[in-house]
Amino acid sequence: MADQSTPEATSENARSGEAVSQKPSSVSQKPSSGGVFSRRRLLGTAGATGLALGAAGGAAGYAAAPSTDKAAPLTSLGAGTVMFHGKHQSGITTALQARGHLVAFDLAAGAGRKEAAALLRRWSTTAQRLMAGEAAAQDDTDVARDAGPSSLTVTFGFGNTFFARTGLEKQRPVALDPLPDFSSDHLDKTRSNGDLWVQIGANDALVAFHALRTLQKDAGSAARVRWQMNGFNRSPGATAQPMTARNLMGQIDGTRNPKPSEADFDQRIFVPAAGDPAWMANGSYAVVRRIRMLLDDWEKLSVKAQEDVIGRKKSTGAPLTGGTETTAMNLDKTDADGNLVVPLNAHARITRPDRNGGAAMLRRPFSFHDGFDTDGVPDAGLLFVCWQADPLRGFVPVQRKLDRGDALSTFIRHEASGLFAVPGGAAEGEYVGQRLLEG
Repeated sequence: MADQSTPEATSENARSGEAVSQKPSSVSQKPSSGGVFSRRRLLGTAGATGLALGAAGGAAGYAAAPSTDKAAPLTSLGAGTVMFHGKHQSGITTALQARGHLVAFDLAAGAGRKEAAALLRRWSTTAQRLMAGEAAAQDDTDVARDAGPSSLTVTFGFGNTFFARTGLEKQRPVALDPLPDFSSDHLDKTRSNGDLWVQIGANDALVAFHALRTLQKDAGSAARVRWQMNGFNRSPGATAQPMTARNLMGQIDGTRNPKPSEADFDQRIFVPAAGDPAWMANGSYAVVRRIRMLLDDWEKLSVKAQEDVIGRKKSTGAPLTGGTETTAMNLDKTDADGNLVVPLNAHARITRPDRNGGAAMLRRPFSFHDGFDTDGVPDAGLLFVCWQADPLRGFVPVQRKLDRGDALSTFIRHEASGLFAVPGGAAEGEYVGQRLLEG
């Protein structure tokens, strides 16, 4: 889970390659064309309609906020803004967000290329507005009325089946061929794949839900939800200093994630501008896996046993061979008895890029907890999302190797899967996927 190539690893908070602002955007306080106010309206106006519940109502202590003529300042967390337009779509190199939703849609019966183009145009307009902190163009639900954009990102992708549904089979990338079967798979087909995929992330749960609900409404009669998954990460600012995230197993997770500052980052993660097909220029491929962690079994292990499974110290993320989190692992080091310090089947050893032909991917997942089953076992784990220029050279060879002997496999179960082609970002005046749908 901790190293550069692993499909079970969570993403380090990658330094974003996107334009991100921590200052509130300049957004009109006038009603939008749809008759609703911007989310950045004066916070003080809420006081005029606030509820004051007395003791007779059983909720004493809740009083109306005082009215004011001045706008209350947004916190830095709420004011974070990610640009919609750009070379790449948002939500790929954006730092980890506190809340996320992954949702797949299937086109409705009879819907084709024309309907899909209209849908992506609507979705792009909505994403642009919400990411700027504005209300939806029509029938805004007011769920996020008082919040800033909270670093909201919305990312769109196309599944393998989308191309036959829209008569665009000749434009389907070879890299979008279905993933092979893996021995660790226990996949629920109803929660896998899909014609269209949307990833939503934000640092506020209401802002993320507002985007999810608005996009679902925008789908109208053109598409229906196939599956939806909800996730979370540690909130920015929750630790005394920035640090690599931990997963639900308690492991520091994502130490060797590729970084945008590395010279070969774009080559590994994004399709080149002269790539094939042309509409995927500056895009990427997302592998999505719902990985359940068998936490009851994992938590029965001693800390030492857990560290042997991973190959790193649980407390610091440092390799068992010594040093700090970022120290290179000495795979040949032995103890006093001549045994390898990092076991042969340790997760960190198996997933090393130099042991996988240099295969690399950018992991950017969310944790999930969907309650408990009838036996009281937690349904929790990782909504694994990884990005690469070619999944056949990134995800697939690493997962095959993990299948053959990863010590961690005993404690996880892959329950859903999807592969999606995510085109490059939309230029000003364009919608996402326009070069495919109108090319």
